[in-house]
Amino acid sequence: MKGVFLASATALAIAASSAYAKDAGPAVVFDKAGKFDKSFNQGVYEGSKKYTTDTGIKVREFEPKNEAQVEQGLRRLAKRGYSPIVAVGFNQTSAVEKVAKDFPDTKFTIIDGVINLPNVQSIVFKEHEGSFLVGALAAMTSKTDTVGFVGGMDIPLIRKFGCGYEQGAKYISSDATVIQNMTGSTGAAFNDPTKGSELAKGQFSQGADVVFAAAGGTGIGVYQAAADAGKYAIGVDSNQNYLHPGVMLTSMVKRVDQAAYNTYEAAANGSWTSGITVLGLAENGVGWAYDDNNKSLITDDMKSKMDDIRAKIVSGDIKVHDYMATNSCTY
Repeated sequence: MKGVFLASATALAIAASSAYAKDAGPAVVFDKAGKFDKSFNQGVYEGSKKYTTDTGIKVREFEPKNEAQVEQGLRRLAKRGYSPIVAVGFNQTSAVEKVAKDFPDTKFTIIDGVINLPNVQSIVFKEHEGSFLVGALAAMTSKTDTVGFVGGMDIPLIRKFGCGYEQGAKYISSDATVIQNMTGSTGAAFNDPTKGSELAKGQFSQGADVVFAAAGGTGIGVYQAAADAGKYAIGVDSNQNYLHPGVMLTSMVKRVDQAAYNTYEAAANGSWTSGITVLGLAENGVGWAYDDNNKSLITDDMKSKMDDIRAKIVSGDIKVHDYMATNSCTY
């Protein structure tokens, strides 16, 4: 997308080399799903990889195997002088808060969490806006007027995806049925493809012919179930259209790659700041994926309608309710 990676590689490399002269360099702590989850973590990994390609500055990586290792990894990186340290996911909020207090001179950026400390940047997204778009596309595509949503861990953040999706579907068809299921109540719900497959099959049996998965690695099972049943699926976070071309209707893209890249860039050029950064459609922080893998599924009229809806959300003509504002999907 335009405007995401603005700095020239040469200028950025010079700035980065200077900024990190006294530090060990930038780092990232992924969540337990790992950097190759084909979704949320992998998006961050791609942003880190691009930063290294552009600047020659290597990003130190840590992949915890359990919750206890998250804090251990953060603390070890901070002790060794790594900064900024990008923490991937809301599950790391408590650990980052503890470690950031102990290392006030280290910069931390947490993605999908909010921490009010002078050395922590919190990056959050308007997932409801992107989910509204893919919900609208699902309703445009559905032949049964029934669409499904499979969430990962049952928390307000994931309900936020589901609520936005429901609003988008209802915007296209007020009579649309939106079936929603959550995978579980712990972090393991983001890495359970078998359960994802079971939930998707259950929704197909109830008439759904398009299912959106906001469930990290669990979504892999949803997409396979859709391929097996001859239905459509919608990916999340990264552009997952390539996983099952012709089955993946689109992906609700969340630019966590942009968040990671811009964090390293800002630290290198001295513009990194603490506080909350919110990325929505207007900032190209969320969106829907349209590429060679799915464009045969999207008619010109559908594409035009999607562009119109996006513009209306950005302008405020369409107001998308944020589940997390009220802890309810009332709109």
